[in-house]
Amino acid sequence: MTNWRAVVLGFLVATVLGLLGLSAPGVGQLAAGLIGGFVAGYIAGGGLARGFWHGLLAGALGGIVVGVLIGLVVAIAGWAGGPAGGAITGIAGLGIIGASVILAFVFALESALAGAIGGLFND
Repeated sequence: MTNWRAVVLGFLVATVLGLLGLSAPGVGQLAAGLIGGFVAGYIAGGGLARGFWHGLLAGALGGIVVGVLIGLVVAIAGWAGGPAGGAITGIAGLGIIGASVILAFVFALESALAGAIGGLFND
């Protein structure tokens, strides 16, 4: 059974640390995903597999939220750009979808590995 409290808390920790980590691009987001996944796995407990699952969900949720935000920014830029902006937004939409899927996968993978370690600590 999924512990959604652990998933949401892991996601929130990763989000807050990710926002603070903007001062160190790349490293800040990587650390945020690892710590958020660890928190999700630790709170869920139950060992390696359960921690992995909860870290995976927390990271994937973060990736989906970031993908939606990127899509909104591009949509607003296209809306503000008039007809030319609309054409660019339409073309960029496929790239945004692909980038969002890759981003969600990367966020989920790193958080899942850290979640597995967190689950071991609270076994």
